[in-house]
Amino acid sequence: MKLATWNVNSVRQRQHLILDWLERHKPDVLMMQEIKCETAQFPAQAFAEAGYQCAVVGQKSYNGVATLVRGAFEVCTDHLPGFDNPAARYVEVRTQGLTLGNLYLPNGNSGGAEGYATKLAFFDALAARARELLRTDTNFIFAGDYNVCPKPEDCAPGALGPDDALVRPETRAAYNRLLWLGLTDALRALQPSGKAYTFWDYQAGAWDRDSGLRIDHALLSPAVAERLLTATPDKAERACERPSDHVPLIITLQDTPQATA
Repeated sequence: MKLATWNVNSVRQRQHLILDWLERHKPDVLMMQEIKCETAQFPAQAFAEAGYQCAVVGQKSYNGVATLVRGAFEVCTDHLPGFDNPAARYVEVRTQGLTLGNLYLPNGNSGGAEGYATKLAFFDALAARARELLRTDTNFIFAGDYNVCPKPEDCAPGALGPDDALVRPETRAAYNRLLWLGLTDALRALQPSGKAYTFWDYQAGAWDRDSGLRIDHALLSPAVAERLLTATPDKAERACERPSDHVPLIITLQDTPQATA
């Protein structure tokens, strides 16, 4: 089973890039963030013609998440339980025996103290959701743009200041709390150290200088982690014409005979 998460930074602007990527990689599931359109404006028909049905939670001009699935699926929830902010930041589906939480975590650098508190509140709700799914022995993945560099090596030297919300100690502690619950960072399970960036800013020649960040993650519940085969950022996608500033993170899992929608 192949899954990917990708902050596409406007699905309508990058639609041709996304469709081309889907044709080349043929994932079973693609979880997209920052689609930047209302649900009714999402190009669902174009993706249906490519073989994908979608679960979309949109919002005008900002935020928004969409999960594309080949085959049968059901929507579990169109919001993160316990997170009362109205922004479109979470959709959860179930397919092939897996529950997939597609998330776009607040950046936390805007809105002052309240904006940062919203970031931590999302983490709190995500941890609570993880505990509930673990309690019920649900096989799940939380994937998306977490807006956190978990460790110093996940941020290129000089790319962010020490007070940036993506690297503040409270942010990293909130991310680590998910790992302490028993979740596995898919990429670091297979590549324990070293550069593996998923984001390069459009400014200051960040791509040319390889001044990137690792902020897009896939966290796996214990039984799913046992099936993990690969986890790789598709860095080449950043070199396309007018790309997103993020690249897809692709993970593959060993198939299970009993996997059902």
